[in-house]
Amino acid sequence: MNKTAIGSLRGRELFSYLPAYYETSRVMQSDMEAKGSEMDALYQALNEAADQFFVRTATWGLDRWEEELGIPTDRAKPMEQRRAVLESKLRGAGTFSGRLVKNVAEAYDGGAVEVTFQPGEWRFTVQFVDTLGIPPNLEDLKAAIEEIKPAHLAVDYAFNYLLIRDIHEVMTLDELGQMPLNKFAGGA
Repeated sequence: MNKTAIGSLRGRELFSYLPAYYETSRVMQSDMEAKGSEMDALYQALNEAADQFFVRTATWGLDRWEEELGIPTDRAKPMEQRRAVLESKLRGAGTFSGRLVKNVAEAYDGGAVEVTFQPGEWRFTVQFVDTLGIPPNLEDLKAAIEEIKPAHLAVDYAFNYLLIRDIHEVMTLDELGQMPLNKFAGGA
């Protein structure tokens, strides 16, 4: 057994601190492998626990975040959608403004969003700039915006779709065949 026979990262590190005469000792190599494996597991557990303190990296800690923020837990939803709901709730604190709506909407969509107000009509519009079609988490976004907007304002949502002028002589038939129908105007 030589130095490279130690599979554990931290075991190899521990072994490197030992005097050179232990390089051929199978007992010391086995000892460092066992201790290193335990240390690898400890570091992995510590890193995983630390990930739960941040919405963007939380996994099993999402339930706690949802409980803390008063959001019903739905484990059937993909983790990214659950994170988007949490991030939006965290961003959604403060006085109602276009910037607040923009921050909340971008937390769900992940792309650029424009918010325009039509004060004479008592409404505002959320325009998805970068996203083609309807964002997958739209219902959660609508609920979040309903929660932060004043009751007297109506909200409209504007989506971008692929139009013939966008794809004519730009995309091949194979590329068109790969594109989901919900990205096209009138698509399902």
